[in-house]
Amino acid sequence: MPELDFNAPRLFVDAPLNPGERIALEKNQSNYLGNVLRLAAGEQVLVFNGRDGEWQARILGRKRPDSLEILTRTRPQDRLPDISYVFAPLKHARLDYMVQKAVEMGASRLQPVLTRFTQVSRVNGERMRANVIEAAEQCGILTLAAVAEPMPLDRFVGQRQPQRLLVFCDEAAETASPLGALQHGSTGTDGIDILIGPEGGFAEQERALLLRQPKTLRLALGPRILRADTAGVAALALVQAALGDWAAPG
Repeated sequence: MPELDFNAPRLFVDAPLNPGERIALEKNQSNYLGNVLRLAAGEQVLVFNGRDGEWQARILGRKRPDSLEILTRTRPQDRLPDISYVFAPLKHARLDYMVQKAVEMGASRLQPVLTRFTQVSRVNGERMRANVIEAAEQCGILTLAAVAEPMPLDRFVGQRQPQRLLVFCDEAAETASPLGALQHGSTGTDGIDILIGPEGGFAEQERALLLRQPKTLRLALGPRILRADTAGVAALALVQAALGDWAAPG
């Protein structure tokens, strides 16, 4: 576990990070530093851009923070495990929660898919990305998860790389130890897609389509039915513990 500074505020900046570089703050960032955190010129924050690691930066500005001066790098850039979180969209508040938790759990890609029983057909990609950035800022994460455009489930299945492991979380599967199933006979060396369905579950035609795919592992997440956002957190924790960067090095 890298040593993190949990006291210093962290900001995502979409600009190259090099010593001496000056970066203009966006209006909301200036307001956050000056009016919310009550920081002034000369004080320091941590910044990252998803590419160049984490850096110390000095706040500049006379009446209010208006720019940052990049000082020294505090952490090198890292890489997230190749885990895609594939999910049927939820309503706003629960989708916000789910995106934030997927980022905290280390997902590197968020892929909404539309299924027969999906209750939400429109997804605000900008809002999803804002939640990705906020979770990364708060949790010391340096790499931003990619946010993909929604697509029908059958198109996703047709386009995905067949060598990737598909972890198909299905409430209709036989209840067994999901951790044991992941640990025995499964590998994620070519990437992992974790699929969580809508609140109404998968249609039989969708279930049949998924079970025909190569390298598919069908999991029941315990003896109780979980809400979709809870199921996502549970599935990501299981996969990270068994096959991801929570697992002990082999």
